[in-house]
Amino acid sequence: MSTPPKDPNRKRITLTKLHEMRALGEPIVMITAYDHPSALVVEEAGVDVVLVGDSAANNVLGYPDTVPVTVEELLMLTRAVRRGLKTPLLVGDLPFGSYEASDAQAIETAHRFVKEAGCDAVKLEGGGAMAERARAIVRAGVPVMGHVGLTPQTATMLGGYRAQGRTAARARAVLEDALALQEAGAFSIVFEAIPADVTDAIMPYMEIPIIGIGAGASTDGQVLVLHDLLTIHDDFQPKFAKRFAAVKDEMRRGVDAYADEVRSRTFPAPEHTYNIAPEELERFRAELPAVPRTHVG
Repeated sequence: MSTPPKDPNRKRITLTKLHEMRALGEPIVMITAYDHPSALVVEEAGVDVVLVGDSAANNVLGYPDTVPVTVEELLMLTRAVRRGLKTPLLVGDLPFGSYEASDAQAIETAHRFVKEAGCDAVKLEGGGAMAERARAIVRAGVPVMGHVGLTPQTATMLGGYRAQGRTAARARAVLEDALALQEAGAFSIVFEAIPADVTDAIMPYMEIPIIGIGAGASTDGQVLVLHDLLTIHDDFQPKFAKRFAAVKDEMRRGVDAYADEVRSRTFPAPEHTYNIAPEELERFRAELPAVPRTHVG
């Protein structure tokens, strides 16, 4: 039996609604998803924000990390997600190399995600110069979500996929990046892999919704990748990812059972086949030519 939607009369989530939720202390639920079936699931679950992340690179496209994924690939995935959503705010991730070079490049890429994929907003990584890119995109009419702490696109520069802000200097850098993005007009910021105590200390300075992923419980909301929370992949589990279901195990059991029944000829069974009226079958057989004899060399 399918689970009914959380609220069939739910209204679309807007930027204003997110700020209202923050003001009221209502936790914001955000999920990273990459395809139409996933979009239908998160829609029915009543998720508030959906990110089509560049982590599609390694989660669905088979790349070793997020760097190789292209704008075209993410646009295709984002369009599929858009077709499955009605109420959540849809955010498109700007991939590596699509916004860093100049304000003009950043604006052009952001506009493509809005015009071609139906995004409500875009996300970019980093503070510093990237805050200026965020400012340019916002001025061009596209809402921007920031991303500080562990930024996977530049993980090599950060010493790999590890927590950020674990020294006083690095914690200060996280704060400065967050403030720069806030001042630039970002409507929200993702805090990734930051010590909870550092997040606690930064939150009083934040005036916009902060979404955590491995950043503790004091943020305004949380985000996880659908593939992590459902254990669609089980080869690596980030410290911050809790497994709420074991989908890969169920998928494997289903495929194993299918393969076994095909090999044992128990599938398809009569209930999986179509019928023809006896008189039509007799007429068809009467019209068949003789079966050719096998030629033996």
